[in-house]
Amino acid sequence: MFQHTVVATFLFLLLLAQSHADYVGGTVPTLPSGVGGSVEMSDDRYLAFYSKDTQVRVPYDHINLIEYGQKVDRRLMMAAVLSPVFLLAKTRKHFLTVGYTDENGHQQALVFRVDKNAIRAMLVSLEARTGLKVEYQDPEARKAGKG
Repeated sequence: MFQHTVVATFLFLLLLAQSHADYVGGTVPTLPSGVGGSVEMSDDRYLAFYSKDTQVRVPYDHINLIEYGQKVDRRLMMAAVLSPVFLLAKTRKHFLTVGYTDENGHQQALVFRVDKNAIRAMLVSLEARTGLKVEYQDPEARKAGKG
């Protein structure tokens, strides 16, 4: 019985460290809008997004914005190149926006659509790794993000 609990706990922690997400837009030219992949937060120095064809790694100490909501914030909308399919979707989606400065000091943004079952663990991990507080778009997002 104890071994089953240990294995289940390990698998759960592995799931928390890596979650499926869809990149819906942002300022990374090597990532096309709509590409699926995984967000990994197990490294203590980098937030990473891995898709089939490319990867993006952002040092946690370069992240200056963590935003969660059910819509993409207008102030980052200009930086995001959104898929028209995304704009027509009627189902409730969960979005994580990560703002950061690149190696040249320019502001960049990554916007991910994240599974509702993974968002809480991602937000807690990002707060712990960056020292920043999550900005919630509205009270409904705060409730969904905190449980």
